[in-house]
Amino acid sequence: MLGIEASSVIAARVLKISAGGVAAQREWDLMIAEKIEAGAQLQTKLAKLGGNAPPATAVAATLRHYRKKVTANRVRLSR
Repeated sequence: MLGIEASSVIAARVLKISAGGVAAQREWDLMIAEKIEAGAQLQTKLAKLGGNAPPATAVAATLRHYRKKVTANRVRLSR
């Protein structure tokens, strides 16, 4: 399900950015900032799990983290 949601966010962003203008630049800037922030947040979450955490726990935490981000973007872009 996350893959489908992510694909819809990518499509919405491509359409918005390809339209050009100020809104496209804002979306581009927001996308880059969000990706940097999401990556940093995930590193912190995974570090808190510790090196002895089972891989399945790290994968589940990663999927939960990105699912929240993708869902928020899908909702925002569908307005």
